[in-house]
Amino acid sequence: MAAHSSSGTIAAKRLGSGNLVHAFLLWREAGIIIVAVVLGLYFWIVNANFISNDNLQTLSQFIAAWVIIGCGEIMLLICGEIDLSVGNLYAMAPFLMNFAYQAGLPLPLAIVAALMVCAAIGFVNGFISVRLEVPSFVTTLGMLFILNGLTLTISRGFPVTTPGSPIFAAVMGAWGYSEILWALAVVLLMHIVLRHTRWGLHTIALGGNTVGASEAGINVDRLRIGNFMLTSVLGGFTGIIEAFRIGSTDPLAGGTTVMFLAVASGVIGGTSLAGGSGTILGGFVGALVLGILQDGFTLQGINAFTFDMIIGGAILVAMISNVRLAKLRGAGGRK
Repeated sequence: MAAHSSSGTIAAKRLGSGNLVHAFLLWREAGIIIVAVVLGLYFWIVNANFISNDNLQTLSQFIAAWVIIGCGEIMLLICGEIDLSVGNLYAMAPFLMNFAYQAGLPLPLAIVAALMVCAAIGFVNGFISVRLEVPSFVTTLGMLFILNGLTLTISRGFPVTTPGSPIFAAVMGAWGYSEILWALAVVLLMHIVLRHTRWGLHTIALGGNTVGASEAGINVDRLRIGNFMLTSVLGGFTGIIEAFRIGSTDPLAGGTTVMFLAVASGVIGGTSLAGGSGTILGGFVGALVLGILQDGFTLQGINAFTFDMIIGGAILVAMISNVRLAKLRGAGGRK
C-alpha cells in the first residue's frame, strides 16, 4: 500500500512538472528565453571569463542602450509605426544637456530641459506621421538627417566633456552597473504601462485594429503621437546616461546602429512588425541575446565584422521560433 502511495506521489509530481513546462512554453517570451539561457551556458562553458565581474559589466553596458530605446520602439511597433531618428536624438541630447548647463541651469534641470526638447521632436515626428499622414518610415528618415546635421553643426564636429560631480555621474551611468539598473527600471515601468494601464491596452488595440479602436472611442491620434514622444525621450535619456558613462559626448555616437539594434531586440523578443502585439520583457531578453552573442564572440576572438550576419541569423531563428510557439499557444488555447 505504501509503495502504491509512493508511486502515485511520484506520478503526480511528474504530471505537475509537465504542466509547468507546458505553461512555460505557452509564454510569448519562452522561445527567446530558452535561446538566451542556451547561449549563456555555451559561452560560460567555452570561456570561464564570460561570467567574470568585468565581463558582466561590459555585457550590461552593451545591452542597456538597446533595452531602453527598444522599450519605446516596441510601443511604436505595436502601433504599426517606427522611429528611425531616435539614434540621432541619442547623440544630440547630451549636447543639449551640456548647453543648458553652460547657460546656468543646475545639471538635473539641464537634463530635464534636454529631454523636453527630445519630447518636442517626438511630437513633430508624430504630428507629421499622424496628422499629415506621412508614413513614419519617411518622416523619421528625414528627421534622422536633420538631427544628424544639427548635432554636427552645434558641436562643430567636436566632442564635449560631460559635466557633473563624480557621485552624480556614478548614479547616472559612470558606475559599472548603473546603466543596466536604469534599463531594468525602464523595463519594469514600461511593462506595467503596456500590460496594466489603459494607455498600453489601447496601444495594443490600436495596432490590432485601428478602425475598431477608433470606433470604440480610443483617441488613436493621441496614442500614436504620445508613443513617438515617449520613444524620443527614451532615446535622449539613453544618450545622456551613455555620456555620463563614457565621460564625454561624441557627435557621431548612436545613429542608425543603436536604433536598429533596439528594433532588432524588440523583433527578436516577439514584437510583430505588422503591429498589434509585442512585449517589453521580450524586448529585454532579445537585447540580452544580442549582447550575449556580441560579447561571447568577442571573447572567442571572432571578427567583429561578422556580427551583422549574427544579428541577421538571430532574427531569423527567433522569428521562426516565435511563429512555431505562436501555433503551439493557439493549439493550447483551443483545448
